[in-house]
Amino acid sequence: MTDMIKTLFKAFEVRWKSYRHRFVPWIAVNLQKNQRTLRQVKGRSQDKLIQDEQVFASLVCLFTELLRNDLQSRRELLRLLPARSQIYSSDGHEQCRDSRAVIMRTLGFSIERKRSSLQGAGTGVFVTGGHVRKGNVVAMYPGTIYQADEPIFFQSIKNPFVFRCIDGILIDGNDKAVSKAVYRSCSGRDRVGPFHLSDCSWLTSHPVNPFAVGQYVNNCSNEREANVCYQEFDVPNEFPLELRQYLPNINYKSDTQRLLRTVVLVSLRDIRRGEELFSNYYTIVH
Repeated sequence: MTDMIKTLFKAFEVRWKSYRHRFVPWIAVNLQKNQRTLRQVKGRSQDKLIQDEQVFASLVCLFTELLRNDLQSRRELLRLLPARSQIYSSDGHEQCRDSRAVIMRTLGFSIERKRSSLQGAGTGVFVTGGHVRKGNVVAMYPGTIYQADEPIFFQSIKNPFVFRCIDGILIDGNDKAVSKAVYRSCSGRDRVGPFHLSDCSWLTSHPVNPFAVGQYVNNCSNEREANVCYQEFDVPNEFPLELRQYLPNINYKSDTQRLLRTVVLVSLRDIRRGEELFSNYYTIVH
């Protein structure tokens, strides 16, 4: 009987560690105790560390190289866009064996999911190659996008990967169970002719877009300060159609009238190879 109680308590403790960051009374009590884990800004307009134009340029730069690296299988699609096909010429470019090599060649660093350096934290994200400069986009938070009035109750059960934006939009970054099925369904639904508008590979252990691991970045602590922060970015209409296949986000409803919401992680300082990425789970807007 004692062993059963210990087992149940252990299971509860594991669940509690996942859910406590969404339990309002716990947040209210513990925020003041952990000031170093908070990110504070004076207004919503000051929540962005870098300009949207820089985020746009970073994503287009990486996605262009991903497409160029996979040109053989995408050539037929690009023939439908003759005005843009020349951009992706692979002349003089040596093909990389995987997406981690592409990001290393393009941006000068690579990131990877590994066991976290924090005890009991599970999976984390590390800089495994190169050097990240301050103000660089280093990751994206993948998942299905839910507007404030859209249903997410069943998807949120036992799900610690639901990210809440400042305006109430939710991103379900869980790559398992119901959340996985919902994302695949929505992704298969939305396309423009033969062009996919989102990427499903982040649901696997080998994402085509190496940025799409942001849901595994762990929260900072009083001992481990944050080295990245979340930044919301609405994908503009002029984002190249042929590059949208690498976006790891999709709207829950196809008739959503708003621009596609994404969340990127931006480096707060230079980050060296071997360092784990830590973010602030809470941003207080005064």
